[in-house]
Amino acid sequence: MSDGVVSVSDATREQLSRADEHSAHNYSPLPVVIESGAGSWVKGIDGVDYLDVLAGYSALNFGHAHPALVRVAREQLGRLTLTSRAFQHDRFASFCEDLSRLCRKEAVLPMNTGAEAVETALKLARKWGYDSKGVPPGRAEVITCAGNFHGRTISIVGFSSDPDAYAGFGPFPAGFASVEYGNAAAVEAAITENTVAVLLEPIQGEAGVLVPPPGYLAAVRDICTRRGILMIADEIQSGLGRTGDTFACDHENVTPDVYVLGKALGGGLMPVSAVVADWSVMAVIGPGQHGSTFGGNPLACAVGSAVVDLLETGEYQQRSRELGAYLHSMLSQLPPGHVSEVRGRGLWAGVQLADGMPSARTICERLLARRVLAKDAHEGTIRIAPPLVIERDELTWAVEQLADALAE
Repeated sequence: MSDGVVSVSDATREQLSRADEHSAHNYSPLPVVIESGAGSWVKGIDGVDYLDVLAGYSALNFGHAHPALVRVAREQLGRLTLTSRAFQHDRFASFCEDLSRLCRKEAVLPMNTGAEAVETALKLARKWGYDSKGVPPGRAEVITCAGNFHGRTISIVGFSSDPDAYAGFGPFPAGFASVEYGNAAAVEAAITENTVAVLLEPIQGEAGVLVPPPGYLAAVRDICTRRGILMIADEIQSGLGRTGDTFACDHENVTPDVYVLGKALGGGLMPVSAVVADWSVMAVIGPGQHGSTFGGNPLACAVGSAVVDLLETGEYQQRSRELGAYLHSMLSQLPPGHVSEVRGRGLWAGVQLADGMPSARTICERLLARRVLAKDAHEGTIRIAPPLVIERDELTWAVEQLADALAE
């Protein structure tokens, strides 16, 4: 690691220009083009090494090219990669057993992306409401939370409170109510005779790493149990070690009825997602009622089982707890004139910029020039979520670069 500011190279500008000409403009990436990575570091096509403290929004919890995961993927690539679920393959049963064990649940429905998994959970909840709860056909309701980010499908953006997500994409499916995040009383007040589930993020990532008040998750769990509805926890970003426990719900000793998992489940190698529940919920889905060509494919199952193996050692949860405490202690020392609040848990932080500071995007561009890759969340929050393999001295250096970028 070394200090100093780097500029955008001609090779990078040329690649960015070509991409801008031929790809949809649905992202506004920072001006860097990455060609390789290992652990917490990536290399740009300009030969510059960058410390990655975004980790693919938690998809890279185990870092870039984790040797154990790459080894499993390479072996599986030479054997079998896809059958479709029309046939059984030799990796499927083990993956479902492994993930069920990790979640302390009975059944797994594998998909590919996080958004697919959320859609799957919503279908599952509605079907459960009709078959098991007796909700009249076509009347099922799901309670969601303001500030949520569960994906970008039509139904999901329809209950988003972010205009960038929903504006221009309606009309949207009905059946979703929205309440204030962190307010358990609001959840209970919104329940009707047709409510089948509450869908929430234990920590809202895209909203700026918002941690709910202590006791909120336990209160929602109690409400769902008393009122006979499902608690669905979207742990796509917060789960699998990110917050210092296997799941963010574990911090309040809460077990939801349904886990929605993704991102890190693919080990940073490929998209793998899943919905996990007990048979009392999962059994309502029968053959032909839901599926995916690539969901639960042999390569995904091999990698997913290897991810479970890594998590079952407890090493990564411990690293997140210990290094996360160190990260938050350093971030809390940033000048109050630059930072108004630091939120988060484990190796996950939202650094809220003080009034009068440049935008979070501008600070992330300054960090890029200092060889640190981070990302803004809305206008005023810098999101920090490094791989769980990051070292203490690398965290120190990253926060030093952040302090310099804030002071520029």
